[in-house]
This record gives sequence, C-alpha cells and structure tokens, in this order.
Amino acid sequence: MNDTPPLLRLSGVAKSFGAVKALRSADIEVRPGEVHALMGANGAGKSTLVKVITGVFPADQGEIVLAGRPVVFRSPAEARKAGIVSVYQDPAIVPDLTVAQNMRLARVRIEAVKAAMRELGIEHVSLSSIARHLDFAILRLIDLARALASSPSILILDEITAALPADLSERVFSAVRNWRQRGSSVIFISHRLAEVSALCDRATVLRDGVTVGVTATKGAEETIVSLMLGPDVAKAAAAPVVREAALDATTRTPALEVKDLAHGFALRGVSFRVDRGEVLGVAALEGQGQEELFDCLAGVRRPDAGEMRAEGRLLKLRHPADAISAGLVLVPANRLVTLLPQRSILENVGLAAFRPFPAWGPIPIAKERRRVEAAVSKLQIDTRAAAEVRRLSGGNMQKVVIARWIAAGFKTLLCFDPTRGIDIGTKRQIYGLLREVAAGGASVLLFTSELPEIRLACDRAIVLFGGKISGEMAAADADEASLMRAAHGLASIDGRGA
Repeated sequence: MNDTPPLLRLSGVAKSFGAVKALRSADIEVRPGEVHALMGANGAGKSTLVKVITGVFPADQGEIVLAGRPVVFRSPAEARKAGIVSVYQDPAIVPDLTVAQNMRLARVRIEAVKAAMRELGIEHVSLSSIARHLDFAILRLIDLARALASSPSILILDEITAALPADLSERVFSAVRNWRQRGSSVIFISHRLAEVSALCDRATVLRDGVTVGVTATKGAEETIVSLMLGPDVAKAAAAPVVREAALDATTRTPALEVKDLAHGFALRGVSFRVDRGEVLGVAALEGQGQEELFDCLAGVRRPDAGEMRAEGRLLKLRHPADAISAGLVLVPANRLVTLLPQRSILENVGLAAFRPFPAWGPIPIAKERRRVEAAVSKLQIDTRAAAEVRRLSGGNMQKVVIARWIAAGFKTLLCFDPTRGIDIGTKRQIYGLLREVAAGGASVLLFTSELPEIRLACDRAIVLFGGKISGEMAAADADEASLMRAAHGLASIDGRGA
C-alpha cells in the first residue's frame, strides 16, 4: 500500500479570514481504500481544510490534485460530482423541512438514502419527520446516510462521533469499514484517539494551520498528541487533573434534589441529589432519558410528575428564565443554539450578565466588560476572531458558552456533553474548571458520552437506562466496564449484578 499513488493530494494550502490565518501550509495525501485521520487541536485548521477540499471556501494558495489531475472546486456540488462528499461538523440539515425534503434538497436518491439508513440501523426514522423534532445524534446519522447515498470515492467525516454514544458510534465504524472494503477512501476527524487508533491507517496532524507530521496510527497515541499540542503542552495535558480542595462530604448541603421525576416515556421516576461542592456525572446510551432530564432541569420541558428542589426550595419551572433565576444554567451539547454567531465574543459572553443589573437606567458597560474579560481570560479563549463568534473553532465556541455563565454567576451548572468535539488540551481545561467550580461551593451535573471523563472530572456517577437510574457509584469505581454494564441495564443501584 505504501507504493500506491495518492487518490487525493493537497500541498501548501493556505486560507485566511481577514487577520486570522486558519491555514498556513497544509499538506495531506489520501490513498485509495485508506481510512486517513486528520488530527489537530481546536483551531488547528481541520474544518477549514475540509471546506477547502469540498469547495465551500477557495484556497488562497496551494494545490489540490485528485486522481492525478489538479482540480479547483467552486462549490460542494462540484466536489460531490467529482466524488468527494463530506459530513460536516454541524449537520447539513434544514430544521424546518422533513427528512425527505432535505434529501431532495441535497439531490440524492431517496431509495439510496433508505438503503444507507438501513445500514446505519435507523430505518425506523420516518422520512416525513420534521428534522427539528429529531434527536441531534439521529440527525448526524441521517446526514451520514445522505453522504453515503452519493456513493463518494472520498468520504469526509468531521467529528461525526462527537455527538454519538458508544452504540451509535459503532454503527458509524461499521459503515466506514464497509466503505473501505468497497475500495473508497475516508478522511476521518475525531478527538477520540482510541477511535483513530482502531479505525484509521494513517494520520496527518495539523498545528496552527501547518502540517507537522504524518504517522501510522497503531500505538501512536502519544506521538499524535505530541504533534498536535507540541511536546510541552502534551506533557501538561497528560498530567492528572488537579482537584481543588472541594467541600467536605460530611458538611455538604444539597444544591439540587430531584424526586420521582417523570416525563412521557423517557423519564420514569428518577431521583437523585447533587450537593454543593460536588460534580455528579451522568452516563447513558442514546435515548435513555438524559436529554429529557436536563431539559426538565433547565426549564425547557415541563415534567409530568415529581419534584425538583434547589437549595431546598421547590421549583416550578415554566421557562428557562425560571431555571436561570433559580441558579440552574445549561451548557447544551449543540453550542450553536446558544450563540449569536455573527456577534462578538464580548456580546455573546455578556448576554447573560445583564440579568443582575437594574431593569431601568444605563447599562454599566465597564462592569460588564470587566466580568466578560475575566471569564475570557479564565477559559483562555482565542480572541483573534473576537468580532464574530462563528469564526472561532468549535472548542473556543464551547468555551464562550461556559464563559457566559462564569461571568453571570450560577449555583448549579448543567453540562450536557460539554467536551464534545474538543481537543485533549481544551478538555483538560474544562475538567479543571469544573473541579474549580465545585471547590468554590457550586455544583455541577455533567452528562458525558465519553465514559473516561466520569473518573477524571466527577465525584459520583449515576447511570440511566430506560428512563430510570440503573446504577450509582463513586467516581473511583466508575470504570468503563462498570458504566457500560449499568448503561445496558445489567447492574442494580448499588452496583451489584441485576
């Protein structure tokens, strides 16, 4: 395979957006029948390179060669016609259209989409369903089905598994392996190094818009991390998460209490407690009630039964504003729904900071700016593209969402998969921030689709299965095997076999 000429070759590709140099000199070669990982920290230029390849952005300089011929794509339609199709980081789905209408908009055959949906195990999803009514994870698989229906020679997957639990991720892996067996190539972008090692043949690593190395993936996790972050940062990222001195467990008081919470068929009598100074993890496979739980706590949905108390006070949440007033604030999985993409970092972070200020009179701009700048500094947000949040990397966008609540203040932070699609260095920053929040006396409820995060960031964990709590354990006992058993309903509350 080493002597096989590349199917796709990019050399010296550069792309700038105003003063921001997203790509400086990016090179990549993808061979026929290869699964090739494209790696890099957030802001390294991965998504920009994908959009250059697929004709979303024109390159400022550099060359693209496909099957031995130089090419220039002026649109994704031209790239698709040449056999290159991407599943971007955010689903290319119009939310107010049905699945079938979205597929027609993408000019793919419905029968081919149905076949791909069967391969991905989502044939039960009706093509007449309105896209906005479907779970984000299902939308990701529908977007993949759309791409597969075009029968591309090069399939690009940009962080597709970041939003997926383990069971749905495995369906993606199976589809990728099948695609490779058919002789097609796949460019696979993921921050989950275990996935890259298991699935990919080689990896190209970007850092600050420059290709810094190409390596085989098997057993090369440390090499990849070092290339991504640089040796000094990689060493810091590998160190244990520093746990600030949290409040003593014997003197903790409840910050949030949930009793017999029910919502439709998704939640069926869920009860738990989160103390001040505690990070409580939540683990679950897809569709086990975790989204409904967080939505009820954030005032997005109303529970059918049960009660919620914040610091002993009974909550009646009719709107997210009620939850925010009670000190419960949400960091959702889909960061785009909370951001004003064409507004500045200052405006996005400061959005919630107006709440404590008087309803009438001039806004204290200087006070707001100090709060925002302190939060931005605390999370080390890259401010090179400060004028428009949409120009930030995915990891920096997520930091902006969290910084908003750091600036505004809260009592309980509801984090729903906050490190999805974020590089290892940024993840460590967020783990440390959650521990710092707990040490300061607030509480955190953290759902994560990456099970190792439970041990790294949490004090305790609960596991949901079928809308009920199927397991509860200390973080020290929450290894992946124990969590997966409980996530499949194979453990009782005290961790013993069912």
